[in-house]
Amino acid sequence: MKLFYSGASPYVRKVMVCAHELGLAGRIEFAPTAVVPIKPNADYARTNPLMKVPALVTDDGMTLFDSRVICEYLDALGGNKLIPVPGPARWRALTRAAACEGALDAAILCRYEGTIRAEGQRHADWLAGQQTKIYQVLDAAEGDPGALTGPVDIAQIGLGCAVGYLIFRDIVPTPFAGRPKLKSWYETFVARPSMQATMPKA
Repeated sequence: MKLFYSGASPYVRKVMVCAHELGLAGRIEFAPTAVVPIKPNADYARTNPLMKVPALVTDDGMTLFDSRVICEYLDALGGNKLIPVPGPARWRALTRAAACEGALDAAILCRYEGTIRAEGQRHADWLAGQQTKIYQVLDAAEGDPGALTGPVDIAQIGLGCAVGYLIFRDIVPTPFAGRPKLKSWYETFVARPSMQATMPKA
């Protein structure tokens, strides 16, 4: 399998944490890929028309994107260990994972607002709105006992990668303020070999 990736992407990290947790990381070849919203990558567009990372080319030549699809594919390949079987547990896990995905989307938009837009074009209220989404997802995790307990699943991986990105890029100043359960959980989760092996690179 070939993974088109960027070392700083939290979406790539989520895929790679899944791969490590499933014992599949050694089967993946890495293809460094430059993606910047204001600089289209025409070569990569032939692989992924959205020009976002990650994308995965499977051993049989099929191309998959985005990270949610790739994680589900890897989970099927690795024995269905991270996404529960159909039923209430599955919908809870996928909904929690979707919240974390939304927090990541908001964090990326914050990052772009601060690094791509000229200073005079930045919109403080819009930025604050994105940060509010992030804080609300963190609050939801703090208040949801099931989000921080039980076997590692796709939702915990999404949460760990989201919190890791917030810290890595300093997107919000106090991700753990008033969230002691989340802080304790993250300190344990980030020590997992899969998280240590996928630390983002600037």
